Amino acid sequence: MAKKIWNIGTRSDSAEVMNIAKTLGVSVPTANLLYNRGYKTPSDASSFIRLETELFHDPFLMADMKKAANRIVTAMEKGEKIAIYGDYDVDGVSSTCLLSLYFRDKGIETDYHIPNRVGEGYGVNRDAIDKLVGDGTNLIITVDTGITAVEEAEYCRSLGCDMVITDHHECRGEIPKAVAVVNPHRPDCPYPFKELAGVGVAFKLVCAVEYLWREKRGEETEGFLTDICRKYVDLAALGTVADVMPLVNENRLIVSMGLSYMERSPRAGISALLDVVDAGKAPTKKRKMTSSVIGFTVAPRINAAGRMASASRAAELFLSRNADEIREIAEELCLINTQRQNEENKIVDSLKERIEAELKQDSPVIVLDDTGWNHGVIGIVSSRITEKYGKPSIMISFEDGVGKGSGRSVKGMNLVEALLHCSDLLEKFGGHELAAGLTIKRENLEPFKEKLKEHAKTMLGKEASAPTLELDFELAPSEMTLTQAEELDLIEPCGVGNPQPSFYCPSLTVLEVTSMGQGRHTKYLLDGNGKRMAAVFFGSSPEELGFSPSDKVDIAFKLGVNEFRGAKSEQILLRGIRRSSEQNAERERECDEYMNILDGVRDVGEDLPSRPDFVSAYLHLKRTTPEGGASVSLRTLLHSLTSINAGEMSYIKLRLVLDVLNESGVIVLGQTEGEMGSESIFITVPHIETKVDLTRSCIYKHLTKQ
Repeated sequence: MAKKIWNIGTRSDSAEVMNIAKTLGVSVPTANLLYNRGYKTPSDASSFIRLETELFHDPFLMADMKKAANRIVTAMEKGEKIAIYGDYDVDGVSSTCLLSLYFRDKGIETDYHIPNRVGEGYGVNRDAIDKLVGDGTNLIITVDTGITAVEEAEYCRSLGCDMVITDHHECRGEIPKAVAVVNPHRPDCPYPFKELAGVGVAFKLVCAVEYLWREKRGEETEGFLTDICRKYVDLAALGTVADVMPLVNENRLIVSMGLSYMERSPRAGISALLDVVDAGKAPTKKRKMTSSVIGFTVAPRINAAGRMASASRAAELFLSRNADEIREIAEELCLINTQRQNEENKIVDSLKERIEAELKQDSPVIVLDDTGWNHGVIGIVSSRITEKYGKPSIMISFEDGVGKGSGRSVKGMNLVEALLHCSDLLEKFGGHELAAGLTIKRENLEPFKEKLKEHAKTMLGKEASAPTLELDFELAPSEMTLTQAEELDLIEPCGVGNPQPSFYCPSLTVLEVTSMGQGRHTKYLLDGNGKRMAAVFFGSSPEELGFSPSDKVDIAFKLGVNEFRGAKSEQILLRGIRRSSEQNAERERECDEYMNILDGVRDVGEDLPSRPDFVSAYLHLKRTTPEGGASVSLRTLLHSLTSINAGEMSYIKLRLVLDVLNESGVIVLGQTEGEMGSESIFITVPHIETKVDLTRSCIYKHLTKQ
């Protein structure tokens, strides 16, 4: 796991902060958050909370928007057949549904096509165009895709079918020659906000079409935006959160309004999905909709359809008018998501040794490939690898000599630019700064790896091995309350650009360590100044984290609300945990004392091991060490032996016991690794048939002479 540098922000009790707290009636920590995020006065902070500073921009400021809207209104008036061409992720599905429902509400039935990830792959393809045109389509509108479809747009035109492209991915070279190409990332686009999701662009398109539709029919245009938001902004919010777009400017407004509508009057598909997720749980109050609920509960299940089966099934969750079918689809999506999780975990578990090999070579980018990996999950696996090890990663699955890959990056290396640098070795690629996909032939894989790694070294330098953990400021145990956790909702919606608050708390004592989720997660019971707190670290086992009861730790965490059987409590979700500075100093002192005893600088004194110390250590290791050996945390071993002996075994005494057992051949010690005072040692316990006299050990004789 990559060791992260903790950047801890400052906390202030200045007059300005106290004034915000008093005027708005919020806690000092909440006032600090608002102040540190640039809202320096009560008026600014209040406007941020109420979203008064955010306004929707005129959609016609976007390049080609008027052309696109005019062509669509013409098709609506003439009764031409319209087809929507989407993408298979949540952004694409929500975009497809938003346009489909808008046209349906106008009494205009449309077709839609979402390509199959495995059979068709990403983007617009000719076979799909042939089918749509063959079915009588006069106008194809792409959503969340199409900006690279130069040849496909030309082909569509040659068949006598018009195409309007809406997208938000980065533009590379030539813009397709369609009737209109609406993308805020176009170099010639003057639109003031560039970070809309694909569904955000689709939402702006609907706003423009609705305005022109009313204007041409002589209808009242005032209030049209309110009507559009009421009907469709929830879908825009869904895709925006799922595509991890910055929650600033228009995106913040879209998501805030969308969450509000979801909570007050949720769409049938959202309700059904959450009902299935909550099935079997004790009845509680209606779930509060937040960006986290979308990002971690709703979106993964919709995404799973495109990853493991067909994204069209997820689209029908929103397009179906039949309540029974909606419920059936919701259950199906939850089942598919479970299959996706199992497949993902299987791949992750199989990669540990290969990742370690890449790390030993100090590679700036982790590139892994195999045959037959599920194309739908490798992007998530890549995301987990990048998060855990702090390096860009690309996963490539090969079939018949052609590999399809998905990658994630870190700040400092634009992944699309990196792939552009290697474009001579790729068949196809595209995406965003931090996430992209590619297609490559097997014979180009090794040259691609080398070229990409050289580019990454140039872009990332030494900082690639030192990812950071950004924390707002220190929060005391007494402030980790349910009231404070609930008040953090004022900062919502949170995401990129407006991150969920993260805090720091030093010098807590570990009371208990519990494994969760078949060893994949860890739960700690911590004590801070007499307050006991449960904290959960997802994605890492107790062995990986290496902390034991009585350890002193610093934590980086998010504060949330846990609701169980109708009762609410504060919830501490760990983002990082490390040994406290005071305990590090103590461990370093113990290591120094241990070395001084071996060197004869000081007497062993009360740290001289007794016969029961040797016996209990050997029997415990013999019972718990698998054949072939295992890496053992000294601190965990120390805690176990102290518990067994119902007494105290010091760190120094444990080290001496292991040294004597090792020298006598009773155990075999491998190389010690890790930070000072928190080592892990590889231990093997060989089969021994005869008694061993430990007193013949040179180390033991040296200790007893002292």
